[in-house]
Amino acid sequence: MLEDLDRQIVRLLCADGRMSFTDLARATGLSVSAVHQRVRRLEQRGVITSYSAQVDPTKVGLPLTAFISIKPIDPSQPDDAPDRLAHLDAIEACHSVAGEESYLLKARVAEPADLETLLQQVRAAANVSTRTLVVLSTPYEGRSPAL
Repeated sequence: MLEDLDRQIVRLLCADGRMSFTDLARATGLSVSAVHQRVRRLEQRGVITSYSAQVDPTKVGLPLTAFISIKPIDPSQPDDAPDRLAHLDAIEACHSVAGEESYLLKARVAEPADLETLLQQVRAAANVSTRTLVVLSTPYEGRSPAL
């Protein structure tokens, strides 16, 4: 569990990962050195795992988002689809799920032909069947967890 001050620091960094220790100190009422120590501890404990830039996929040439659910063709084979698919850069996320399918993949590509190629690569690499949903619009995504 997180202390209230740590929770506040995490919320602030989720909103602005480039926030300075000075600004964090001002927002939390702590000293700069106390904030620095808390952030380092949060990193060491694995609460904060990385800092990154959020990119608009359409502005980098990847306007088509799809969710691809996969299930093994032969359920007796090893459950190693995530490892077999890790080399496919178009796959942004892989989630193990309950239900008929085993995994749900989130992919971003430039155009429908690229999605078709990706689906062929997924099927061949992991020996799975696929079911695909194409995203029409995204009202929001990448929201911070409710802390």
